[in-house]
Amino acid sequence: MGTPSMRFSESAEDPFALGRGASAVLDDQGTVVGWSARAQELLGYPAKEVIGRAWQDLLVDALDLPAARSVVVDAMRAGGWFGVLPVRHRDGRRVEMGFRARAIARDGDSREWVLVGAPAAEVDAWQRDRALLDGLYRRSPIGLVTYGPDRRVIRINRAVEKASGVPAEAPVGHRPREFMVDEDAGPTDERVRHVLETGEPLIFTEQSARARHDPGRERIVSVSAFRMEDPSGRVLGVAETIEDVTDRHRAQRRLALLNEASVRIGTSLDVTQTARELAEVAVHGLADYCSVDLLKPVTLGDEPVPGASGPLVRVALSPPEHRIPFKEGDVVTLFPESPQARCLYERRPILEGLLPLRPEWYAMDRRRIEIALGLGVHSLIAAPLVARGLVLGVVSLWRSRNSEPFEDDDAAVAQELSSRAAVCIDNARRFTQQQSAALTLQRSLLPRAASDLPSVEVACRYLPASGEPGIGGDWFDVIPLSGARVALVVGDVVGHGIHAAASMGRLRAAVRTLASLDLEPDEVVARLDDLVSLLATELEANTDGNGSAIEQMIGATCVYAVYDPVSRHCSLARAGHPAPVMTTPDGQVTVVDLPAGPPLGLGGLPFETCDLDVPEGSLLTLYTNGLLEARDGDIDVALEHLHECLTDSTAPLDSTCHAVVEALLPKEHPPTDDIALLIARTRVLPPENVATWQLPLEATAAARARQLTTAKLTEWGLTELACTTELVASELVTNTYRYAAGPVTLRLIRTHCLICEVSDTSHTSPHLRRALSTDEGGRGLFLVAQLTERWGTRYSHDGKTVWTEQPLPHA
Repeated sequence: MGTPSMRFSESAEDPFALGRGASAVLDDQGTVVGWSARAQELLGYPAKEVIGRAWQDLLVDALDLPAARSVVVDAMRAGGWFGVLPVRHRDGRRVEMGFRARAIARDGDSREWVLVGAPAAEVDAWQRDRALLDGLYRRSPIGLVTYGPDRRVIRINRAVEKASGVPAEAPVGHRPREFMVDEDAGPTDERVRHVLETGEPLIFTEQSARARHDPGRERIVSVSAFRMEDPSGRVLGVAETIEDVTDRHRAQRRLALLNEASVRIGTSLDVTQTARELAEVAVHGLADYCSVDLLKPVTLGDEPVPGASGPLVRVALSPPEHRIPFKEGDVVTLFPESPQARCLYERRPILEGLLPLRPEWYAMDRRRIEIALGLGVHSLIAAPLVARGLVLGVVSLWRSRNSEPFEDDDAAVAQELSSRAAVCIDNARRFTQQQSAALTLQRSLLPRAASDLPSVEVACRYLPASGEPGIGGDWFDVIPLSGARVALVVGDVVGHGIHAAASMGRLRAAVRTLASLDLEPDEVVARLDDLVSLLATELEANTDGNGSAIEQMIGATCVYAVYDPVSRHCSLARAGHPAPVMTTPDGQVTVVDLPAGPPLGLGGLPFETCDLDVPEGSLLTLYTNGLLEARDGDIDVALEHLHECLTDSTAPLDSTCHAVVEALLPKEHPPTDDIALLIARTRVLPPENVATWQLPLEATAAARARQLTTAKLTEWGLTELACTTELVASELVTNTYRYAAGPVTLRLIRTHCLICEVSDTSHTSPHLRRALSTDEGGRGLFLVAQLTERWGTRYSHDGKTVWTEQPLPHA
């Protein structure tokens, strides 16, 4: 029924405290010799009715007497007793009372018994409070720390001792900084100070906790704190409850890491950037260091061969200033027994909790081992990067110094992280492969660097779009024409990707074909308009089930210019394209007043040709709209910058191109649209290199042509070509006399080759045919074709011109 504890407490909550408990004194015979006023209040007996009477006759019913006597025996043996007994109230009702009994020695062998009693409900409540307090310190799974007013530890319970490994008595008398790591002790001490000064309780505040004797073991604890005060309001200290929530915190952190990975990894379609994003995310929430090694074909955008292994390239390392044990760009050699090699072979994460103890760790290069050990690495997870069944590489996660070794749960997170990242890396690799193929196609369709032409000096730039938009359909071309003329063309196909590049190639080929016919610029643009309409119709037929085109090209724009170095005459036409800019030798920069025309592909709308005279040494600048829209989309401001870069017409053209690109393209952001830029400085053939004659349309014209040709070639020192050229001129003039009307013009031009031209007012095209042995004529053009390197016919509004080209003897 009780315990032998005989300690008397004087706390206000103690039901046996003086002033609260009922007291009585019994002699050796059990006779009541003392009775308090509180006893009278609780049991109803006044002192005069109780003193001198036996306690069992007065206070105990007959039914409870055996139990009471048993208590007496136990108390006499133990010298005291504590427990609950039913007693009789003066009004006859039964009252449950809690008692404390203690023997007091008197003279000789006699002794008296002091009894202190209280209502059983109060005693039980007090006992529960004491049991709770005792449980908090001895059996509670939640940690409890009490601090004094000086913020020093008064007591900690066993839960704290068990979790931290610090003996319960070790922190007593010390402040947190003396037994916790500094970065954790500071917040703890500040928290205690705040609660002491303000009295504001803290509820479920999470923080890191690491003991000085084991700094590598980090625990996350949830702390609640309140200020302790006595009944008078005097501050006694602070009590903290501490719950270890490390497992929950780590689970939340791992989940947050995976969520963060889904947002931060794969923001671009660049293999290296994606690998760096993986390394940065891993270091942010899982490891101290991370390295990403990819198979070399993957870094180039190629697909790795299934089952094949090859050299790995370190693509990313975080933090980048450390080298564990290779730096970015290094070729990583794996030993067969290394964790990374096993990881790739088994296609599963490999966890090494105590890395320096593994013998294969020391099979690596000693210098790199020293670097790694110098950083204090001690734990490793190697996780494979696998996507679509293909091994792309391996990610290595490292922990060092005070970090705890990796656990199995960390390996599971690393597997999930690497799986997600592998898909992003593979997407970037496939994009790089397609981008490279499309860019290769596009560059193969663009002209090589223009050679030195007698009509113009040319410099150009082509900048493909970067990132997701992919390559576009921008192109430029420099096409030599007959009569030392040149065609300059810049165009832009709507859309991006390989289909736009292929469409651009078809348009460029069409422009070259049309240019070889020596058509007027407006006629060339009109023919291109028909071709683009045809291409759009073809693409509309290549639709999927939703009716969307595989790569819908709804139009294109272009500008086409023909420059004649003999007459300094330039003819231009454009179709919805930015107008060219002309810079005269005096530094005047103007936009050519050229009718815009509709974009190619609309069909049925006219185009116009603009003619202008261009001074020698002028610059003609043609470009696509991506150049003006690259920086901030303000076309007017971009045009001002462009004009500023083009004011010096004598500067080297490559320098001018570079200046334009630097001024109009932001350095921090690569272009999102293709950019084509073509700058041509005009030249004029010296008058002494051109000879022109008007011949009458009569039978003697051929003979006159031979005489003039021989004389001029002799003057030019080209007597070796005189015989051939006079025969060519004679045949062409003879055909004109036979089949054309009006005056005949004979022109010789000396450039990098010898050009002979015969013009008339007829639009009838000459035909090359093989004459029969019985024919009296029909061999003229055949002879011309055999004696010259090239020949052809061009047309104008006034007639046609048949031209030939012969290489110079010294060429």
